[in-house]
Amino acid sequence: MQMRAVNDAVESRREEVYEAGDPIEIGNEFALVRIRKINTKHGLRLEITSPKLGYQIRLDPLELECLTWQTHDTFAKLLQHPYGPGKRPF
Repeated sequence: MQMRAVNDAVESRREEVYEAGDPIEIGNEFALVRIRKINTKHGLRLEITSPKLGYQIRLDPLELECLTWQTHDTFAKLLQHPYGPGKRPF
């Protein structure tokens, strides 16, 4: 399956990968994600890919740390519209 860019902003942030770790898959009956540590010219990133849906994001250390500042309620609100308002995965 070919990966789709979520939007043009994500595509413009795409950086050349100099080094990549082995991917790790985490999944259950609701979702599957593949994560790997990558090294770019701007430093280390965590690349998170949704192989089934074709989404991908690369997060820097500050973006990852800000996830730890959130509560489970924050993520519950995101999941009210998991694919965006009015969007479906297929």
